[in-house]
Amino acid sequence: MRFFSGSLRKSKPVSVLFLAAQLLIAASLLLPISVAQQPGNAPPTPPQPPLPPAVFQNPIPGNQLAFLSGFAGKMPKEAMKDKRFRNLWKLATPRTTYHYGRDMPLTETSETLLTSDGLPIDVRDGRYVMVASHGGSYLRGRGFIWFDMREGIALGGVFFSPVNGEPTPTLAIFSRQLSQTSLFMGQLPAAFAQDLAQWELIANVPIVSPRYFIPDNGKKYVLLHDEDYCAHPEDAPAPPQDQCQELNAEAADADLNAAYFMRETGNAADATAWMLGSDQVAWISLRDQSCGIGPGRLPCRIRITRERTRVILRDRRN
Repeated sequence: MRFFSGSLRKSKPVSVLFLAAQLLIAASLLLPISVAQQPGNAPPTPPQPPLPPAVFQNPIPGNQLAFLSGFAGKMPKEAMKDKRFRNLWKLATPRTTYHYGRDMPLTETSETLLTSDGLPIDVRDGRYVMVASHGGSYLRGRGFIWFDMREGIALGGVFFSPVNGEPTPTLAIFSRQLSQTSLFMGQLPAAFAQDLAQWELIANVPIVSPRYFIPDNGKKYVLLHDEDYCAHPEDAPAPPQDQCQELNAEAADADLNAAYFMRETGNAADATAWMLGSDQVAWISLRDQSCGIGPGRLPCRIRITRERTRVILRDRRN
């Protein structure tokens, strides 16, 4: 579990009253946890209704995307030389400043990564197009742009290891067709999630890391994990519980880190920070003491970390 420490470029000092309020919130979240230390006594978690799919605005007409099929097997550098492709790529990329080692337009970051260590362009089922790179020497940077030619959807991504105090490594998904500011991974198209997972495997991108999304307004928001890494098909063996629960716990921690960072930096896409506020340090200590050790430790940690993340995101929206 990674956290950040030091001074913050774009935040205000934590006041005594603010710290006290945060500790009261933390205490109220942790009071029932002593019961959860014993798995048999833990209250059942009610099933959550399925989340509505993300709404993509202004779908791209199919006749403007059909030419992408001709790039199958070619390299991203070749696509970037094509005026039609560059127009689509710019259409998908929010106009904002992004911090990739230094402040630069997000388009510059994306182009730099797409044209470095490119992968052959993949066109799946005559419909889904993935233009991507698999790694670079600078900050482990790599990126992609993905299209659904039938639905007229475009999504891009940037992965790298920040050295400026931001939770690291980090993956940011972007699209000018998105306008919402709260999003779970499961709300994005299933076909995109499938191709993203395949790219992560090829490009050596961690299964779990802090994730963000950048919609049309150019700000950066937490892209929340809602995957259950212990889930499996009925006809497949269950994964080792200790390993899959550890992934679930890491995902909850990643979301909390990302939410805290975004709260302190005002959702700026070019935010930089060296931070771990004293309120967060105190909360982590209280959480770990309350969850204790034993078989109930990880479910306890996952549950209250996700609740803490919801509190932070709710406070930010208010």
